[in-house]
Amino acid sequence: GSGLGFVPLVLGASSVLYALSLIASGQSLVVMGRGFNILAPGGYTLLAFGASGSTPVFDLGAWWSVLSATWLHGSLLHIVFNMMWVRDIGPSTADVVGPSRTVIIYVVSGVCGFLLSSLAGQYLPPIPLLFTSLRGAPLTVGASASIFGLLGALIHYGQKSGSSLVHGQAKQWALILFIYGLVMPGVDNFAHAGGFIGGYVMSAFFNPLTRERGDHMLVAVICLAASFAATAYSLFSFWPYIGQ
Repeated sequence: GSGLGFVPLVLGASSVLYALSLIASGQSLVVMGRGFNILAPGGYTLLAFGASGSTPVFDLGAWWSVLSATWLHGSLLHIVFNMMWVRDIGPSTADVVGPSRTVIIYVVSGVCGFLLSSLAGQYLPPIPLLFTSLRGAPLTVGASASIFGLLGALIHYGQKSGSSLVHGQAKQWALILFIYGLVMPGVDNFAHAGGFIGGYVMSAFFNPLTRERGDHMLVAVICLAASFAATAYSLFSFWPYIGQ
């Protein structure tokens, strides 16, 4: 969006944190692994930077990781594909919902997604599917929960405004990503579901047909500050894990 530069903000912050996690990984860096694991930071390094999931949240007490994990990524292709979706969906969401409210939806959706994934990983057994199984994640990162939140917000806007174009396009994108998540192994579908619900509910709460207010920008700044404070606190708390 033109107001806050939503897409450059997300791309820039995510890219910087990804580069720092690669540098910090040291010998645990996976240069060329199996499947999509190309330039993948070490798992312990991601944990130190603020990865979420049932292990950090419940075993280590890192409840703040539901804020930081959205800005982290597990491989080169992971961040490339997620940032492509942010670049495609972000401007549309900022145009119809507003840039400040888009930031809030992005952050809150990530929190909802990683919270649901952590709860499922802790309390739910894996649910077998045709090609894979539906399960919560012990360790999870990525912007996809927040991306699903943007799609949920766009779908709600399309319903509220009567715009069949916005509703249909967002619904098609959400369906494509949902099917991809069910077919591909290792995808955190609970985070996707939680993010979608969070984005839809936040859009309904804001009523996107109304104009943004000044306090929306203040809340957006608080959300961003809380996200990066969570990352900093995670590094402070789990510094010994760096590079393991």
